[in-house]
Amino acid sequence: MALGGLFDLDALNESISVNESKMAEPGFWDNQQEAQVLIDETNDLKKKYDDFHQLETDLDDVDVLMELISDDPDSGMEQEFETQLDQLQSNLRDYRLAQLLSGKYDKNNAILEIHPGAGGTESQDWGSMLLRMYTRWAEKHQFKVETIDYQPGDVAGISSVTVLISGRNAYGYLRSEKGVHRLVRISPFDSAGRRHTSFASIDVLPELDDSVDIDINPSDLRIDVYRASGAGGQHVNKTSSAVRITHEPTGIVVASQAQRSQLQNRETAMNMLKAKLYELEEEKKAKEKAALEGVQLDIGWGSQIRSYVFHPYSMVKDHRTNYETANVQGVMDGDLDPFINAYLQYQLGEQNPD
Repeated sequence: MALGGLFDLDALNESISVNESKMAEPGFWDNQQEAQVLIDETNDLKKKYDDFHQLETDLDDVDVLMELISDDPDSGMEQEFETQLDQLQSNLRDYRLAQLLSGKYDKNNAILEIHPGAGGTESQDWGSMLLRMYTRWAEKHQFKVETIDYQPGDVAGISSVTVLISGRNAYGYLRSEKGVHRLVRISPFDSAGRRHTSFASIDVLPELDDSVDIDINPSDLRIDVYRASGAGGQHVNKTSSAVRITHEPTGIVVASQAQRSQLQNRETAMNMLKAKLYELEEEKKAKEKAALEGVQLDIGWGSQIRSYVFHPYSMVKDHRTNYETANVQGVMDGDLDPFINAYLQYQLGEQNPD
């Protein structure tokens, strides 16, 4: 079996050659920002090319094993064949998933915020469960998770949390999680053992670098400093190093307490504000485009996207794609890739209805 027909490798190789020719030109580094963008783009193309050829090599190995087993059946070889075939299928799924990430900032790190809804301790506990879910998912992908801002709940859970998830395509994967997540379960905080419904909002933003120019007027900002209060009482600063920035024209509020110094936290918070203002502008453009085309567009994260039912039955269902599973515990342990894949396929269909 050959995979080459599925992808235009010649065009990919040509793009790499063109970029490398540009990188060899005199004066390439005159504009360091543009140079770095081209280097990053070339590295992405090379990785796509190399990953595909690795798949071809793995497929050849599986073909050879299959022929050997056909000629001379051997239980040990059959077990090795099954192991290699499972790994090949897993790698192929990952590769196909990565090819669906074509957005401008899909390859960027992701800023993920969790905001429990009304419901007190029950909702705040749900927020902490979601934080654990995304942390487990990130660990499965060897992504780094850094807490930027953590506000504990009154009794349990969280009142809000912001984390930076760093890794290739982190934003491209996690943008599918933006929206309201609904939990139905018997509440451990209800002495009468009644069923409760809780909500939490997830917001996901790409981490932007200096190449993205967002004009922010300093006079529009209100900056407050306070003492950090880490999870579980950890890393609590004795000085007011945490920073909260309010962008008064839009009402956007961002905060950072991850860094040791006030200056570093201010820089982190400003980067988050830049990402939020960029997102706001992109949503505005999308709404204007939809209005011109006569399309009703539901933008934002006010709508419910997924339900997690623990009782009276076990089910997690995405309301956009209708993908569902009864393995609730697996999902809460970070098994989100089937949902992410279904969403990316769904979005691809929305963009290319024909």
